[in-house]
Amino acid sequence: MAKKVAFIGAGSIGFTRGLLRDLLSVPEMRDVRIAFTDIHADNLEMVTKLCQRDISENGLDIVIEASTDRRRALADADYVICTIRVGGLEAFRTDVEIPLKYGVDQCVGDTLSAGGIMYAQRGIPEMLAICKDIREVASGDVLLLNYSNPMAMLTWACNRYGGVRTVGLCHGVQHGHWQIAEALGLATEEVDIVCAGINHQTWYVQVKAGGVDRTGDLLEAFERHPDFARTEKVRIDMLRRFGYYSTESNGHLSEYVPWYRKRPEEIADWIDMGSWINGETGGYLRVCVEGRLWFETEFPAWMQEPPLKYSMDERSQEHGSYIIEALETGRTYRGHFNVVNGGIISNLPQDAVIEAPGYVDRSGIAMGAVGELPLGPAAVCNASISVQRLAVEAAVRGDDKLLRQAFMMDPLVGAVCNPPEIWQMVDEMLAAGEAWLPQYKEAVAQARKRLEEGPLLPVRASEGAARLKTKTLEEMRLNREEADRNAGEADKGKHRAAPMDR
Repeated sequence: MAKKVAFIGAGSIGFTRGLLRDLLSVPEMRDVRIAFTDIHADNLEMVTKLCQRDISENGLDIVIEASTDRRRALADADYVICTIRVGGLEAFRTDVEIPLKYGVDQCVGDTLSAGGIMYAQRGIPEMLAICKDIREVASGDVLLLNYSNPMAMLTWACNRYGGVRTVGLCHGVQHGHWQIAEALGLATEEVDIVCAGINHQTWYVQVKAGGVDRTGDLLEAFERHPDFARTEKVRIDMLRRFGYYSTESNGHLSEYVPWYRKRPEEIADWIDMGSWINGETGGYLRVCVEGRLWFETEFPAWMQEPPLKYSMDERSQEHGSYIIEALETGRTYRGHFNVVNGGIISNLPQDAVIEAPGYVDRSGIAMGAVGELPLGPAAVCNASISVQRLAVEAAVRGDDKLLRQAFMMDPLVGAVCNPPEIWQMVDEMLAAGEAWLPQYKEAVAQARKRLEEGPLLPVRASEGAARLKTKTLEEMRLNREEADRNAGEADKGKHRAAPMDR
């Protein structure tokens, strides 16, 4: 029987359509069984229609098995690709806006800091429920490929508590690889990299070109680059002070450490407003809201546009299809994957989920030993890992004391808030997220009582230091190409707009 690939959260148009194209561009994969599932029937129907049209126009006989019944979609699945966002954009908004009242200004809020911690509290129980379904109805040697954030925390929970072999996948390493090559004036294929750390805080510990180590040349190269010198100020400063370039974007990285978003009047010194990913307050929330509105409104027009072309030269750099191809065909693939450490990086905790180089072929996924990270980068990672461990255990146990401790230990939250403010912020976020936090039923009730009875600490009425308003449909229609791209791309920071005045 043909292999089966199930997509959970298939209503995510950017990921689902692109990953499906990547997979079905591989000749050996063109007879796979495809199943889509999502809790939102309307989104599932639209994405299924669009993807089925792509399949048919590429001459394939595959019929997508689409269902809101997750267990039905997972039945006999050999591979599961997960792109869920528990709570959707409604919950995401609270992850950004409640912390702002307490001075925690986030660009993204889906990996660490206040937003990422709460996102994990919603996502981990659902991921464990997914794992239960996978154990009970999927293939015995199923592999779960997780694209959902917070990547490290969800992958950690699935491997430790879910009983399902899970690998986390992210495109951050590939982007930074391109930037390094660009800064050095070389083609990407001329530059060989070794990258290791934790997701969104992975470090290019070795950069070689022509067999020569160029790691020490990066600071000067980035400082003189006309674009990166303006758009990657946080990453360049981290490179200056820690000696290694970090994978994640300027906006992402700025909220994972305590130094660049702690005082509102200084945030503008470290970011660029040419693209949300360079540090805009709530920037990812804005583009996600715009993208969803655009897709839901313009879906009939999308159905009239040319289908995606399924060919090897049209594949993206997302790891998922290459891993499946390597496992099924034996063709070797080298990438960077998120897995349980287990000694790969010797000076990071063994139970943590780390990101490091690995190879895939028919025999499986093999991770090489990295050894020790340089002490500075390891210290940055270890600070985040402490937060992740507390947040994972809090989500699994429904323990709001551990949750509050995770907030206190978070680098940005700790730089901005005192303990009473953190306690009240967590109360607000628990109350706002009640619908998606079943494990916190008692804690939510207690939080609501405290918020109702007071006294409450004063909070700020803040839109953030660098907030842009969400575009209306009319404004998006002024640049339909950009709006289509934003709605259709899994990686919403891939294409950058021209710089804007602050």
